Amino acid sequence: MRLGLRTYRAWAVLLILTVMVAACGQGVKQAEAPAGKDSKKPVIKIGYLPITHAAPLFIEEELGKSKFKQFELQLVKFGSWPDLMDALNTGNIQGASVLIELAMRAKEQGIDLKAVALGHKDGNVVVTANDIQQVADLKGKSFAIPHKFSTHNVLLYLMLKQSGMKLSDLNVVELPPAEMPAALAEKRIAGYVVAEPFGARSVAIQKGKVLFQSEQLWNDSVDCGLVLRGDFIRSNKDAVAEFVAEYVKAGAVAERKDAQAKQILSKYMSVEDKVLDLSLQWIKYDELKLDAGSYKELQTYMKEMGLIPNPPSFEDFVDNSFIDEAMKR
Repeated sequence: MRLGLRTYRAWAVLLILTVMVAACGQGVKQAEAPAGKDSKKPVIKIGYLPITHAAPLFIEEELGKSKFKQFELQLVKFGSWPDLMDALNTGNIQGASVLIELAMRAKEQGIDLKAVALGHKDGNVVVTANDIQQVADLKGKSFAIPHKFSTHNVLLYLMLKQSGMKLSDLNVVELPPAEMPAALAEKRIAGYVVAEPFGARSVAIQKGKVLFQSEQLWNDSVDCGLVLRGDFIRSNKDAVAEFVAEYVKAGAVAERKDAQAKQILSKYMSVEDKVLDLSLQWIKYDELKLDAGSYKELQTYMKEMGLIPNPPSFEDFVDNSFIDEAMKR
């Protein structure tokens, strides 16, 4: 009787341990690649802000619904860059369309991120009040950027540098992009530089004007990048390969800037037709590969500005293997 009881207890303990191990294994699997409706396909959760610079993502999701073979795509909308980066850094999302400088900073701090493509090239404008005639007129006035770690801050730095001025000559403030047009109209700021369509919004209603296009300050400037977590890439290479390939195709559709592209973008952004039309005139989606030359320029500017003293190397931060393969297809 005693032997039977011991045997029973031993089998019970073994059963409990087996269940616990299985549960732990399933938990790890879901953390690396969340299961979709089809359990064989990982879900790629991509964070974004509703801006023109994320157009390839919007088009990829809209045109690819139920058509992807290796993955399922889920776009996750955020209201601010800090909230998006918190989700990316903690693994709540697998990737994001994000300011490349924010991703570089996270990489420097030990977060395993890889830039696999760009969101666009150029497409940023320096917008000022209508009475601003030259850069010198901004001296002593308030000027808005969306975040210290942004290409917009770099463009402001370059504009001032080329005019013999410094960032300290202005009162540089950080504002949410959606607030900038109203702040300019109410004369709380004298100008701003930010992601589209918020620059076009002030110009379209004639409350501001374009002082500089981004290519006048930094030709082929890089801004938002498509960034993925390194652990997800390593565990889901086939899914990432298809995801990036479809992303490149979506970029080609975005570059057409036709009725189809505009209709899709309008589903993801609250934007007037004339504002979207103007915004799309300034932006390029046909070169979505982050090249070493552009990245080196960005590294130089960030060092000069004291933003990131030791930016991650191109080889450590950028993975062009997927976009290179996609461009061969």
